[in-house]
Amino acid sequence: MKNFSMNFKTIYFIFLFPIFITSQITLENIWGGKYYQTSIHGIQSMKDGKYYTVLGNGGIEKFSYETQENKGMIASGSFSGYQFNNDESYLILETESEPIYRHSKLGKYSFQKIGTTTLTPIANGAMIQEPTFSPDSKNIVYMKDNNLFIQNIATNSIIQITNDGKKNAIINGINDWVYEEEFGHVKAFEWSANGENLVFVKFDESNVKQLDIPIYYQNLYPEKLSFKYPKAGEENSKLSLYSYNLNSKKTININLSGFQNYYIPLMKSSNKADKLFVLTTNRHQNSVDVLSINPSNGNVSKLFTETDKAWIETDNFTIEFLANNSFLWTSERNGFRHIYLYDENGNLKNQVTKGNWEVTKVYGADSKGNVYYQSAEFSPKNREINKISINGTNKVKLSENEGFNEAEFSKDFSYFINNYSTKLQPKIYALYDNSAKKIKVLEENTRVANAIKSDEFTQVEFLQIPNEAGVKLEAWMIKPKNFNSTKKYPLFMYLYGGPGSQEVDNNFDGINGSWFQLLAQKGYIVLCVDGRGTGFRGSEFKKQTYKDLGNLEIQDQIAVAKYMQAQTYIDGNRIGMFGWSYGGYMTLLAMTKGADIFKVGISVAPVTNWRYYDTIYTERFLQTPQENPKGYDENSPINFANKLKGKLLMIHGTGDDNVHFQNSLEMSEAFIQADKAFEQAYYPDKNHGIYGGKTRIHLYKKMTEFILNNL
Repeated sequence: MKNFSMNFKTIYFIFLFPIFITSQITLENIWGGKYYQTSIHGIQSMKDGKYYTVLGNGGIEKFSYETQENKGMIASGSFSGYQFNNDESYLILETESEPIYRHSKLGKYSFQKIGTTTLTPIANGAMIQEPTFSPDSKNIVYMKDNNLFIQNIATNSIIQITNDGKKNAIINGINDWVYEEEFGHVKAFEWSANGENLVFVKFDESNVKQLDIPIYYQNLYPEKLSFKYPKAGEENSKLSLYSYNLNSKKTININLSGFQNYYIPLMKSSNKADKLFVLTTNRHQNSVDVLSINPSNGNVSKLFTETDKAWIETDNFTIEFLANNSFLWTSERNGFRHIYLYDENGNLKNQVTKGNWEVTKVYGADSKGNVYYQSAEFSPKNREINKISINGTNKVKLSENEGFNEAEFSKDFSYFINNYSTKLQPKIYALYDNSAKKIKVLEENTRVANAIKSDEFTQVEFLQIPNEAGVKLEAWMIKPKNFNSTKKYPLFMYLYGGPGSQEVDNNFDGINGSWFQLLAQKGYIVLCVDGRGTGFRGSEFKKQTYKDLGNLEIQDQIAVAKYMQAQTYIDGNRIGMFGWSYGGYMTLLAMTKGADIFKVGISVAPVTNWRYYDTIYTERFLQTPQENPKGYDENSPINFANKLKGKLLMIHGTGDDNVHFQNSLEMSEAFIQADKAFEQAYYPDKNHGIYGGKTRIHLYKKMTEFILNNL
């Protein structure tokens, strides 16, 4: 489960906005783009590490790292995405696309030889998914109509390598809905290092129960969005793994029966043609087998097994291969996520990073034996960029600014483009060399920074608030301008709260952050607290909610609200809460289990019963309903509808393929049967993000009016 509300932190626009004359935060300014950041799109380092490319309005531009000289267009035109082949002699160009689910899309693609202007259609111009060059640059594989095809670059000939693909039955090489949503990627195939074999997963979802979502708009009779959706405790797709050889034109089955084989979250090719890595897990996702597969003959060997007493983050694996085919792996086995070095046979060589802090991303390693990574070492709310010798010595901090730092490294790690932000500083992009020397600022987002200043955004204060167990919880707070500690202010709390999530970070948010500033200008104190179960404070803090989602989390939010009630500047009778997705679930618990504290709640796209949510996410944290019925029922807000006292607004999109509309309808019925008054707003055909056209500004107007009228 992901929080769509907060996903809009990362919406960037590369066109110029009109000059805004007003110096007041308004919903029209927020959704009109006044606080949207400008991004540098599609940064890719070229193979030599001396140049990089970006996706601009006119096509794909090439720049020198050393001099920042613009070397001109590699490909001219209007493209929404691109990829190089291994020797950078060809490009795949995305010219048209339409979304399917969160990550997947259908698109029209062409390939182009660099130095020419000829675009050659892939799949004869049909809408396809995930076109990918072979490592030897001879072929392109893609998926169409649930089958895999290979197109030869030299001859344009196309061969179909699977024939049994069928909607809502068999999928070849592309993840099914729940894999895509919860493992975070679309491809379920991988080339061998020499490009001679293609290893792919076949999903048989014939026995997975089908979900039918009515689509109403401009249809005399509603049409249906129909797809297979396995709910907690129900049957998942049956998986099988195959390898297709381009020379023999034969497909072999790879036998995984001797290993964990319920899920296959990830495949990755090593530097050797006879070693392709496949990760497999049990249904509980607390045991992962790391397998080495020979794609030519299907032989499988287990390198090692990673286990955890609760769960493993199966949506956040790291495998980074070094030149000698040893690899970097991340694990929480010692209580915090750190980097480990293994040889190609799965023998642990050493732990690279150590400490009571989290590695949050691994960028890779250079030829000199330095590992580059992002971490939350100095504070959970910040991110730093670091390098360290592969033996765990000589750690160097490369990012110079406190805040949220991210990096795009050159292929040889000689340079990196650092972007950083803070709560009130939009992203600044700057180019650095390997010694952390700044070469050039590439983008400062001056327009947005000036808008923040002119519209008088107030400081975001970071603090810690204790829960009833004495645990200090990370929080941020926004107070009204000219705050007076002798006055009493209403308190509006925002949260997400799901396992491993984070909302208390020092990262710019031009959408919800601007809306919270608007509320502060209208006299509200806005507070966000990451309670127990959230991320980046170690596995013990994160995993204490295992098999009992919602319990400790709502205890913490109630404890924080009581703590704030005791502050002289808070009106204890005017405390509200807002959350989306998991945060919507938490808001409903606040309005029922915490009904004596919370007077107003806005719950958007909430889960109301975990029995209605998907297998991979839900069972990772709760196991199945058959194994753990109490974990599902004792914190379902449906079972506490009779406790509602305050003013509640529930919002949902009827076309939500993720958290189904069923959740809100079931909650509504529970309130109705408990004879409880509440308000509800439903957006026709809108998915979990509830956007499109004027939908978002309509939604935020409704929420703002509800707060002003009731809190």
